[in-house]
Amino acid sequence: MKQNRPMPELLLHDSLTRKTAPFVPLDPGHVRLYYCGPTVYDLAHIGNLRAMLAADVLVRLLRALYPRVTYVRNITDIDDKINARAAERGIGIGVLTAATIADFHADLAAVNILPPDIEPRATHHVAEMVALIERLLASGHAYAADGHVLFQVSHFADYGRLSGRDPDELLAGARVEVAPYKRDPGDFVLWKPSTPDLPGWDSPWGRGRPGWHIECSAMARRYLGESFDIHGGGDDLLFPHHENERAQSLCGYPGGRFANIWLHNAMLLVDGEKMSKSLGNFLTIRDVVAGAPAEALRLVLLGTHYRSVLNYTARGLADAGRTLDRFYRAIRASGISPATVDAAIPDAFLDALCQDLNTPGAIAVLHRLADAALAGDTEAGAGLRAAGQLLGLLEADPELWFQAGVDGAAVQQAITERLAARKARDFARADAIRADLLERGVMLEDGPSGTTWRRLS
Repeated sequence: MKQNRPMPELLLHDSLTRKTAPFVPLDPGHVRLYYCGPTVYDLAHIGNLRAMLAADVLVRLLRALYPRVTYVRNITDIDDKINARAAERGIGIGVLTAATIADFHADLAAVNILPPDIEPRATHHVAEMVALIERLLASGHAYAADGHVLFQVSHFADYGRLSGRDPDELLAGARVEVAPYKRDPGDFVLWKPSTPDLPGWDSPWGRGRPGWHIECSAMARRYLGESFDIHGGGDDLLFPHHENERAQSLCGYPGGRFANIWLHNAMLLVDGEKMSKSLGNFLTIRDVVAGAPAEALRLVLLGTHYRSVLNYTARGLADAGRTLDRFYRAIRASGISPATVDAAIPDAFLDALCQDLNTPGAIAVLHRLADAALAGDTEAGAGLRAAGQLLGLLEADPELWFQAGVDGAAVQQAITERLAARKARDFARADAIRADLLERGVMLEDGPSGTTWRRLS
């Protein structure tokens, strides 16, 4: 990042303290963060995308501010949902997870989500999970029963602090399995037995598989250490997943802090309602980008602060597309080269983004820059592009943006026919060609250097 002033102060809201405070990395030379990734049994939906996008913006900003950032995002490929989906489709579990991981990567790439530095898979780290479980047993924080190993919640006095409620209240309505082998209903599974038809690994407690929560604790320690800077995910993970992660990690490695700061994004609604297949408003990333520019989907999600509930609508998506049209027109009007790189990021934009990832405020700065760029201000145009790119936006050549999704060869042929009609003074024919293109969503623009075109939003 090219900047001409001291690094701005980054403020982040910590879910554990419920306060927004300056971010102070454990090691200013190396920021480390972990985000929960997908459970790979189905296509990613736009609610999943919101969490991935919040992480993406954070990582982009951290890399602009600090010399080294290590970003870990896991893949959960051990889960009963995966087992059930594979059986339902009559395919192997490995076949299902491999295909779903490939789809996940492709869908995130379409929306310009940068890949993590490390993407560990649960199936590749069972040994680390077993080692952590053994530590918890040795310290008295866990117990074995009927082939299971469970974490004893009552042995961790700080349980419930992250989610901010009493442990007894946390149990109501949460993903808590009541079972006779538990000493307390709130105790959660670290290891469970596997029948011959299910995935399993040998362990001191017999053939089995890890519970949901243990994988992130084991993989975070493996790649980031016992203490690291930031752990994030959707606020639906606060309890039980993140609460349990924190408990088992702090008890298993009492010399560490696990995550120093916790970040959580709020949920996403569709047309004011919770997204649900039964309501017919369940949207995968692929559903949306099949009918709209992927960049517009990215922008519409960035238009709401990550900690506020986002209401996704088709109208909002269309508005985002029109906003991008305006930004690209501004970049083109300012006269900067599409290849312009290393422009300074405007201070006002960076200041907004450093206020707990205030993307709506940052986008407001983009609009002000666009105003100036549309008036021919080259510096504003360069700043608009540089600021947009920090948000993962405005990376396209404006001419290509305005021609995307249109049969360029057919348009060019029509332009050639129109030019011939004008030379023949057949203006009615020329006007008809122009009107036909306009009806098909293509605007012609005549200028000193000839005729150019762009698609209409």
